[in-house]
Amino acid sequence: SAIHSAESSVQITNAYFVPDPQLLDALTAAAQRGVEVSLILPSQTDSWLVFHAGRAHYSRLLRAGVKIHERRGVILHSKTALIDGVWATVGSTNLDWRSFLHNHELNAVILGAEFGRQLQAMFDQDLAESDIVTLEQWERRAIDLRLKEGFARAWEYWL
Repeated sequence: SAIHSAESSVQITNAYFVPDPQLLDALTAAAQRGVEVSLILPSQTDSWLVFHAGRAHYSRLLRAGVKIHERRGVILHSKTALIDGVWATVGSTNLDWRSFLHNHELNAVILGAEFGRQLQAMFDQDLAESDIVTLEQWERRAIDLRLKEGFARAWEYWL
């Protein structure tokens, strides 16, 4: 509901990104109504199946205007979101089916501009260490990546 209510920005950093249809709809709808939606996701991972299942959704997100950045040089483990600079969440929840349906995850929701500024600074620091993924670049990716994405997407509900 926070994403649906966003007026100016949605900034998400997440280690395991395999969005369900509801989250995909919220992100794309926000971007299409002019909200700046930015994701920082991993460029490498310890779970290739989760990694490629999430990347299978990049085309839809990029076409809607969502900005996707991949964090380079580290295994990303952050799980944060900042909406309009004042609604924040930090916790253990990944944006995947397992976290939403099967695991007992916990997040704190913090309201306020001061915490929002602190989380924004962390987001900006990760953004400086990330590479943007453009739609043009994404559509030119290799066939082996597309095959991995298709295979992984078939398993996303169980990831």
